[in-house]
Amino acid sequence: MLTEDRVIKVGISDLKCCKGPYRLRTSGLGSCVGVILYDSTAKIAGMAHVMLPHAALQANKELEVPKGKYADRAVFELVREIKELGANVSKLQAKIAGGAQMFALRELQDAMRIGERNVTEVKRQLDKWGIPIVSEDTGGKNGRTIEFEIKTCTLHIRTVNKGVLTI
Repeated sequence: MLTEDRVIKVGISDLKCCKGPYRLRTSGLGSCVGVILYDSTAKIAGMAHVMLPHAALQANKELEVPKGKYADRAVFELVREIKELGANVSKLQAKIAGGAQMFALRELQDAMRIGERNVTEVKRQLDKWGIPIVSEDTGGKNGRTIEFEIKTCTLHIRTVNKGVLTI
């Protein structure tokens, strides 16, 4: 990973948007998915740390929910906030990472395939906006930490027991 200066940290269920030369970083991506939207011309990007696929999964509808928690809401909020910073929505591109299956269970029910469901919903939401996924590193059984460098539009992915991948 890169040095600590000019790094904006994105927490679990959080999302943040900014202009370069900053970098966006999140850690603890197990079944969660890191979604990065960026306008490479304007050097504006946003990152969400998505925990679950649908806001409909929220038990108590009256609680305020973090903007990045659910894939269906996070992508909408990323587009909205990145546009407010001056990004051209028609030029947005995406990179995604995460969505691992962290627990090995013999008979894995769909409800327990959170990582796979998160990836599917993120892709569905991006498709609704017409935002292409330029590259991804999803699935597997290992957690990840990701850092997006806005200046170069490069995503550095550190995967447990696998080292660093740059996409």
